[in-house]
Amino acid sequence: MSKTAETAPVRRFDIYFRLYHMLLVISVTMLVITAIPLWCVRFPFAAWPAGIIDLFGGLEAVRLVHRGAGLMLIFACIYHFLYILLHPVGRRDFLLLLPRKQDFSDLYQNLRYFLGKSEHRPRFGRFSYFEKFDYWAVFWGGIIMIGTGLIMLYPEAVGAWLPAGVTTKVLGVAREAHFHEAILAALALFTWHVFNVHFRPGKFPGSMVWWHGKITRTEQEREHPLEGEEIQFIKTLKKDM
Repeated sequence: MSKTAETAPVRRFDIYFRLYHMLLVISVTMLVITAIPLWCVRFPFAAWPAGIIDLFGGLEAVRLVHRGAGLMLIFACIYHFLYILLHPVGRRDFLLLLPRKQDFSDLYQNLRYFLGKSEHRPRFGRFSYFEKFDYWAVFWGGIIMIGTGLIMLYPEAVGAWLPAGVTTKVLGVAREAHFHEAILAALALFTWHVFNVHFRPGKFPGSMVWWHGKITRTEQEREHPLEGEEIQFIKTLKKDM
């Protein structure tokens, strides 16, 4: 393969998926920043969040920004569901992101490779098992965060549908689930996801695929060889028809 062919860009993500990702980045970042003082303010020893609260102009301003970011997250999720339902690429990618038996085989092979028990890494298709983990963590995490957030935002409406005496318990469970899922999601995103996309060998100091949606052919052959082979097979098949 020529040098030009090795560095030739290959489209990985279309503009619709990249817009969804950008909405997630903005909304989740603002949710995390504003959630820190809202979570810590209930502890008497946590005086340091006051600086963040003052930066936003007070506790009520922090709450407003947090709710606004929550609405952006809801919009991003609705947008993504429509992308899955209405766009052929969205439907294709959703099906490819479903967990399969091969993912467990790839995980086992990757562990053998990291431990020096095998000389060969697993050969991934369009999505590897850790990319699927990222996707489904956001998928279910978004449902939990949006659901519990709406319960806390509209307690009277929730109470109207619940038996007497149960509303307080439901609100308490929703609040704790919201707080702890937020911590789990933030840790997963800013450690696992950021490391795999930007800091692991071959990616540092960062990948720009989230911006332009392209990777080089060399990257595709290294990280998604089965996808590259499938694309080449389809191109050859079309030429022979």
